[in-house]
Amino acid sequence: MTRVSDRTESLAPAPNPHASADEVQAAYEDPKLANVLYHDWEAGTYDEKWSISYDERCIEYATDVFTAVAGEEDGPYPTAMELGSGTGFFLLNLMQGGVIKKGSVTDLSPGMVEVALRNAEQLGLDVDGRVADAERIPYEDDSFDLVIGHAVLHHIPDVEASLREVLRVLKPGGRFVFAGEPTKVGDLYARKLGQLTWWLTTNLTKLPALSGWRRGQEELDESSRAAALEAVVDLHTFDPSELERLSLAAGAVDVRAVTDEFSAALAGWPIRTFEAAVPDEKLTLRWRLFAYKLWLRLSAVDKKLLSKVLPRELFYNVMITGTKPPEPVEL
Repeated sequence: MTRVSDRTESLAPAPNPHASADEVQAAYEDPKLANVLYHDWEAGTYDEKWSISYDERCIEYATDVFTAVAGEEDGPYPTAMELGSGTGFFLLNLMQGGVIKKGSVTDLSPGMVEVALRNAEQLGLDVDGRVADAERIPYEDDSFDLVIGHAVLHHIPDVEASLREVLRVLKPGGRFVFAGEPTKVGDLYARKLGQLTWWLTTNLTKLPALSGWRRGQEELDESSRAAALEAVVDLHTFDPSELERLSLAAGAVDVRAVTDEFSAALAGWPIRTFEAAVPDEKLTLRWRLFAYKLWLRLSAVDKKLLSKVLPRELFYNVMITGTKPPEPVEL
């Protein structure tokens, strides 16, 4: 069990980013240890790996995702906390997009909190941070107008307990928004496509004619160990209706789940896996623009067409919002 650290000034040095096989094996028995090992390992290169930026591209993405599930009528929010913030992608881009005024980042990984605070400082944003266990959030009751998270709930062992904590630290009437969570069906096809792409790429690049497209074996082995840890830290997939029931059981009201990315995920996961398997110098600006524009086009198809005709369970991402019940009015 990872101890909750109170203030960022007291953060201990991050663990060795190159987890050994023994550490990976131990992590199978302790998902919270696995989360710390994996996310400390990834902290320094996480933004690059997932094409995260803090410019107009990701500001637009973050605000679009947020408003797709939460709407626009309640903002801007005076105070917000991001649970499992990673490098701060969701919170910092929503702050730049005018959705949030003052923010707090929290994560189980000290390395991620450190990077998120550094990103916030470079952007000139008003942000503090703490190392935090999502099942025991180290803030007082009624602290925030908004709690957000992106791709975090599926890492938490007890999701309902975490949602109860989220409601505790929200002010009465405050809102939570969690996005980027994998659906049960979406996770199945994403993993299969990723595994097939990895196998094809790493085997085809053994051919002499394609050897220049092969990463060094040490890098490939390290990526495989990272993938092993990733499989350990990804604890859940969600049916949208199930996630709504969990939120209601935790005490939320006005709960609503929305899904997105079907064709975009079918193309995006093979592309992302291919990029992880080949040397960075092969990924030219032309390639990156192609991949990004393809994702934009397919996302538009998903939003404007496929979301109207396909069951929401088929889409890769699920987003959930709800509010803390307001205080009763005294008569």
